[in-house]
Amino acid sequence: MKLQLAMDVLTVEDALELSGKVAEYVDIIELGTPLVKNAGLSAVTAIKEAHPDKIVFADLKTMDAGELEADIAFKAGADLVTVLGVADDSTIAGAIKAGKAHGKGVVVDLIGVDDKAARAKEVTDLGAEFVEFHAGLDEQAQDGYDLNTLLTAGKAAGVAFSVAGGVKLATVADVQASGADVAVVGGGIYSADDPALAAKELRAAIS
Repeated sequence: MKLQLAMDVLTVEDALELSGKVAEYVDIIELGTPLVKNAGLSAVTAIKEAHPDKIVFADLKTMDAGELEADIAFKAGADLVTVLGVADDSTIAGAIKAGKAHGKGVVVDLIGVDDKAARAKEVTDLGAEFVEFHAGLDEQAQDGYDLNTLLTAGKAAGVAFSVAGGVKLATVADVQASGADVAVVGGGIYSADDPALAAKELRAAIS
């Protein structure tokens, strides 16, 4: 299982500092949506230039103009981009078309999708690289949120998937046991007193 760092910071400088501390322990470096919106796609270029050996993930959360938005991000250096699972199939297909043109991939983010397992199968058939079973920060903050809901849906889908939604050292073994291809960790790394140590411990737990 791969380890993905989700950088929910707001500046290129902070992203470069954080990724520099933990890159040796992670496989995928994600530029979170707030970072992309605040700093622009130049942030993607900066991270890819700093870490050319890593998979750079631009979390665009595209809802429309899939081919155009994906093309722009791939040209900026992204290896993977996200399209929302609630988007029209044509939007997802357009992004995947751009991905094929660049030899890169599209991840479909299922945030806000009710039947995640069913939608995961549909978008995989469209050509998604993998599907992200995702609970956003607002959902995680609600009473009763349970990561296991995502893990159960991922298992049921039977497709390549990642899990994002409060994954941390205490739960990463459960994520791996679910069959996930990628564990996405944000605050569990960047909010730690020692992000490098947190990433190292997560890597050891996965290995």
